[in-house]
Order: sequence, then C-alpha cells, then structure tokens
Amino acid sequence: MTDVTAMTATQIAGLVAAGETSAVEVTQAHLDRIAAVDEQVRAFLHVDTEGALAAARDVDARRAAGEELGPLAGVPVAVKDVLTTRGVPTTVGSKILEGWRPPYDSTIVQRLRAAGTVMLGKTNMDEFAMGSSTEYSAYGATRNPWDTDRIPGGSGGGSAAALAAYEAPLAIGSDTGGSIRQPGAVTGTVGAKPTYGGTSRYGLVAFSSSLDTPGPCARTVLDAALLHAAIGGHDPRDSTSIPAPVPDVVAAAKLGATGDLGGVRLGIVTEFGGEGAEPGVMAAFNEAVDTLTKLGAEIVEISCPHFQYALPAYYLIAPSECSSNLARFDGVRFGLRVGDDGNRSLEEVMSLTREAGFGPEVKRRIMLGTYALSSGYYDAYYGQAQKVRTLITRDFTAAFERVDALISPTTPFVAFPLGARTSDPYQMYLADLFTIPTNLYGGPGISVPCGLSEGLPVGLQVMAPTMADDRMYRVAAALESAVGTLTPPAL
Repeated sequence: MTDVTAMTATQIAGLVAAGETSAVEVTQAHLDRIAAVDEQVRAFLHVDTEGALAAARDVDARRAAGEELGPLAGVPVAVKDVLTTRGVPTTVGSKILEGWRPPYDSTIVQRLRAAGTVMLGKTNMDEFAMGSSTEYSAYGATRNPWDTDRIPGGSGGGSAAALAAYEAPLAIGSDTGGSIRQPGAVTGTVGAKPTYGGTSRYGLVAFSSSLDTPGPCARTVLDAALLHAAIGGHDPRDSTSIPAPVPDVVAAAKLGATGDLGGVRLGIVTEFGGEGAEPGVMAAFNEAVDTLTKLGAEIVEISCPHFQYALPAYYLIAPSECSSNLARFDGVRFGLRVGDDGNRSLEEVMSLTREAGFGPEVKRRIMLGTYALSSGYYDAYYGQAQKVRTLITRDFTAAFERVDALISPTTPFVAFPLGARTSDPYQMYLADLFTIPTNLYGGPGISVPCGLSEGLPVGLQVMAPTMADDRMYRVAAALESAVGTLTPPAL
C-alpha cells in the first residue's frame, strides 16, 4: 500500500472505512514519521504516543462492532498547544504553564474525540499565540519543511509545519490576527479561520477574547472543510458562540472542486494593491486572479479605505485584552510558582513568577495593553481603536453588498529566515498586514496555496461575510482544482 502519510485525510478515511487499513496502522505510520523528521522540524511540543494508539484501537473496535462512524474516523490530527487537553501537557508555548496537565478537554478537543479522529499530540506555537514566526515559543523555534532555515509562520507554525512535513494530515490552529492563515501561506498548506463564534473558545487559553478563533488546518481545502464541520457549531459553554448551524462547508468545497465559479463576484481590495508586498508574492497572486477569471469568476476592484488602519488598531485592542486575560497567571492558582520561600509577600511571588514565566514578546504586549487601558489613556488609545474597528466592519459590509467574497495575498512576503525579524517587532507585525482586518470584522477567511516565489509557497486569501464560511471554501477549492497542491522538498 502507498505510504499513508502522503495521503489526504479524505483518502485515509476512505481506506480505514473500507477496511483496507486500520486506524492503528495509520496512526503508527504517522508516529514513525514524527520520529523520523521532527528533530529537524520541531513541530511538536508533546507527542502522545500511548493516547493516540489507544484512540486508534478504539476506532477500530467500534468499526468492527458495526458502529457507524463519522467521515474523519481514524484520521490523525495534531492540536495547537493553546487548547486544553485532559491529562496531556498544555503549555501555550510558555514556561509559565510548563508541565500543566489540564483536568478537562476544550470543546474543540471533545469534538475531535467524538468525530473519531486520533490526536497525535500538541504542536509548537509562539508563546500565548503572540507572534508571527513561532520563534517566540519558550521551547525553541519550529522550522519550515520547505527550508529548515526559515520560519513556518506564526503563531501556529507547529500545526502548519506538521502538515507540510507529512507528520499529520490534519491539524487545529487558532487565529487572532492571522495565526492560522499566515502559517498556511508560508508552508504551502490550507488554513481556515471560521466566523468568530462559529467555533467554540471554551478551553482555548485566551489571548484576545474578542478576536481568538480556533479553526482547521489541512493540506487540501476539502480536508479543511471536513475538519471545520467536525469542530464547528454552537456551544452553550461559550457566551460568544453563535446559536446557528455551521454553513455546509463540505458541500461548498466539493462544488468548488468542479472548477466552476460562474456567477461568483470577487473583489480585490485596492488598499492591498502591492503596498509592502514582495514582487514575487504579487506576481503569484495576480496569476491566481487570472486563473479565477478563467474559472468564471467576475473580478472587480473594491476600496476598503479603513483597512490601512487595521494594524495599529489591532495592536491596541489585542494587547489590551491580553493584559487583562494574562492577569490570571499569578503563580497562585496553577502553573509556575517562583520565590515562595516563606519570606516573600504574595506580590513579590507574583512578580517573580511572571518575570521568570513570561517571555519578552508577551511582556511587551502586556505593557502595551496595560498602558492603553490606563487612566487618562483609555479613550485616546483603546477607545479610538474600537472606533476604527467599527469603520473596518462597515468597509466589509459595504464590500459584501457588491461582491460575494474578497481576495488578497495572505501575507506580504514568503517565509523569511529564522532570526531575521526578531529584533524588529514592527517588521514582524507586518506579517499579518493582510489578515488582521478579517479578525477585527469577525468574518471567515481562508488561505490556499496559489504558487511559488523564489521556490517558496505563496498563499491567496479569501474573505467572506460572517456566517458565509461556505463561500470561501467554494472559491478556495476552485483555485486548488486549477493550481493543485504544493509538495515541499523531501526532508
């Protein structure tokens, strides 16, 4: 039989369902692949070998008993280490939670288990999801399988790298300002940010509560849609969860795969017209636009004048929310505790714990957010940023009165060398220039490979109205049907 690690999730699920292989065999193949290449890639923080094989045996036993299982039963999945997983280390890439084993599963993990997927382990990430390169992990950087001297994107670079290295056919990420889509773009994989509230945040360790959105990562659009369908939907334990069913993203992906975009109107955001983007990225994007036209889509230019303010607005809103959310890491209730020798006050213990436990980027954002929320500055900074957010939402609303979806490059540049931007936070923040507006609006966005620049992957982003996630899957699948998937050099 062909190596299952090279197969899509859909193909693996079909083989397992037909009895041509077992979930245990599939899982072991992926565990062997991780053992062979992850020392180079460093996609995983924790590999749960025993738990994965036990879950695979359970799937095989249930199938042998004649139980009807879901479309992804027996398919391995890697989970970003931002989601609580019962009994399995959950660090969020930070020393402050080193060794913490949660007593409960996040809703996303519960739904993965219910779908019969097999969780291989937890993937590396920028600490508390704050970063665009997975270099800010307290446990070392993840490397891009296309070139191991380059970054895999962030903050969910571990999940994207695991896919590109064929260590897992599916993965879960979270997207606060582009942390699913941007790694997808620079690793040549597919990353989808659902509508905010379309996937549950229960058990997702919070960075920015009004922006955080867990979502699917895969190597094909259909695989991403199947994973989206498995994890999405209303959750009464999440107060921001939308009480509505997930749009039929799987049917949309299958429709798009026919390569017919007749009657679909796509808008190119004028404000993203090459400013700050590498020429090679724009060339690949423009070629993809020509392909979409040949598939029947009508392309129009759309002005979204307030998108240019999205980056500064985001870097006031997200740090403000993080400064509030991360106050819970105090060395008292769980996680790291430093300096508790009986001679120090509680305040001293908290200070020492946070000094030792938080990395420099997390500290930077906490300080930015605390300042923006402080007395005398709240209205001038946080309040103004929220007004900009409203204007960006109005830009999206006006755009979607004219077009079905918006398209842009996912990132302004291809994967850059490790260490190239860590000394310049602003240059690092520019990685999310094209993805942040969607988070501020709350709508869905997907990155799909559209070509290469200098031998490295380029992603095209599709942005759709809230609760119209199916539209982005149709467009992305249509482009994929014409362009194909990307295969990195062998590790």
